[in-house]
Amino acid sequence: MGLQMQKIYEGTERKNRESRTEGKTAKTGQGKENRQERKRAERSGMRGKSGKDGALKNRAAYFGVFTALALIFSYIETLIPFSFRVPGIKLGITNLLIVIFLYKRNAGEALLLSVVRIILSGFLFGNLFSILYSLAGGVLSLFVMALLKRTGTFSVVGVSVAGGISHNTGQLLVAMAVLKTWRTGYYFPVLLVAGTATGLLIGIVAREVLKRLGKVEIG
Repeated sequence: MGLQMQKIYEGTERKNRESRTEGKTAKTGQGKENRQERKRAERSGMRGKSGKDGALKNRAAYFGVFTALALIFSYIETLIPFSFRVPGIKLGITNLLIVIFLYKRNAGEALLLSVVRIILSGFLFGNLFSILYSLAGGVLSLFVMALLKRTGTFSVVGVSVAGGISHNTGQLLVAMAVLKTWRTGYYFPVLLVAGTATGLLIGIVAREVLKRLGKVEIG
């Protein structure tokens, strides 16, 4: 009887040890799985963060390239040897970059590019009055172009023509406010024709450039 009780006791102890060992093994395996899941989550988070940082760096790099090109175009425009003999009329070749940036990026970044270009080129090649006039024309022009582009009913050329007209209109309004006379409004017909012509030229070139860029992402 005593031997039987001892065997039963020993069997019970053996089962308890085995169950404790299995429990420890299961906990260890579960702990390893949890650590592996945490590592995978950390790696995926690091990849997502690095992807965002890379996209931000690309946008900053492209913005810097377009800003440099805009300043180069502004300098080239100052070297053009002929004059239209009418205040406020220029070829506006830098607007080519603004139109392209508007279509390849968005209105907000295009506005930032336009403002930065106007301020830098004004200090380098112009004066405070040229900055004031250019800002008025540039902001109004971009607002009109972004609005027409958003409707989806106007082509690149049409958007550019509207931008050229509104650019000259903005400058004329500022001139009327600064000079405190409405007589400068007599220039409007001439500025209207000039804005249409330059906007048409810039729009045609921008359309061809955008065709060749195709699905190339800028930033």
